[in-house]
Amino acid sequence: MNHPSDTQQVPHSVGTNRPATGLPRDACDSHMHIFDPRFAASPHWKRQPPRAEVAAYRLLQRRLGTSRTVVVNPSTYGTDNACTLDALAQLGESARGVAVVGHDVADGELDRLAAQRVCGLRVNFVTPQSWGATTPGMLTTLARKVARLGWHIQVFVHPEQLVELEPILARLPVPLVIDHMARIDPAEGVRGEAYAVARRLIDSGNAWMKLSGVYMRSRDGAPAYADAFDLGRALVNAAPQRLVWGSDWPHTTEAPGTVNDADLADVLATWCDSTAVRDRILVDNPAKLYGFASSSPT
Repeated sequence: MNHPSDTQQVPHSVGTNRPATGLPRDACDSHMHIFDPRFAASPHWKRQPPRAEVAAYRLLQRRLGTSRTVVVNPSTYGTDNACTLDALAQLGESARGVAVVGHDVADGELDRLAAQRVCGLRVNFVTPQSWGATTPGMLTTLARKVARLGWHIQVFVHPEQLVELEPILARLPVPLVIDHMARIDPAEGVRGEAYAVARRLIDSGNAWMKLSGVYMRSRDGAPAYADAFDLGRALVNAAPQRLVWGSDWPHTTEAPGTVNDADLADVLATWCDSTAVRDRILVDNPAKLYGFASSSPT
């Protein structure tokens, strides 16, 4: 049984409850960000970044029961990955990184990032970037550059952008990871063109979807985000082997005091027909995508 006293309050996360069903050993939070005031924001970023350091995130790990994580460099820092690399150093072998770089990044810089457990690049078409507008040409250039490293390319797109980019995304020479459920509107859900495109990309065997950011388009909201149920269940039923889950902590797109991370873990559970499917999404899939060791027997 969960008791309010079981855990302490985690910054940027409402409540103190744990997930209703405990998470499995080696469960991975495949999308989160670290913001540390020791590292300066990029001049292009006009909003005040939150204070969300590794020590605070470790509290969230203890509360949720996750032990592995993927640190995604936020747009706040532009192409400076120093904060993310520092977080990876603190979190150790149980962490992987997704970096942000310019299209002209040198091979030596990519090798430096790889040596510190970065295993992918994020290409963001949604929020302001330090170079200005992200282009399809930048996407294909970066994919070619990281192919030799065995990395993936993670894209953050609006649904209509996913549709427009499908021909390019389908030909990438590296694995593709689609961020935040492609921001598909639950009101359209499986009936929309973006879902059809996402399914084609996933069914090709080269694409993955992050079950994260469910609150970005939900109108029903917490705790169940019920309007997104059909979309989430459809993705899980269609391709459980191609999905990973992420908290998106510290939830910078949302109003402070509105997101309970335990709710997000519970939402994933409701989308899955069994704990075995949920555990595949939390353990086996991220181990394959991010290169974690196989889960050891309990």
